[in-house]
Amino acid sequence: MTKKNGNVPLVITTAHRGVFFGYGNVTQEKIIRLTQARMCVYWGGGITVLGLASKGPGKECRVGPAGPAITLQDVTSVIEATPEAAVKWESQPWA
Repeated sequence: MTKKNGNVPLVITTAHRGVFFGYGNVTQEKIIRLTQARMCVYWGGGITVLGLASKGPGKECRVGPAGPAITLQDVTSVIEATPEAAVKWESQPWA
């Protein structure tokens, strides 16, 4: 698993329908802090949220640039992302 500063790559969903990627610690809490955080504003092409964690975003996805850190509230899922997915999230597919 790819780590950055001891944190693992995660895909997070929130009660407000947000889907985020970044590096953090796996938790069951409703609040999580991510570094190098990105938001996926659109995904299509038959990909699911679990697909975003296993394969990463595809060319039809819209992923914003990374912010240094974000604290998310009302977390509904914490999904560990594969190294392959992390590379795709970091490639900024939304040009």
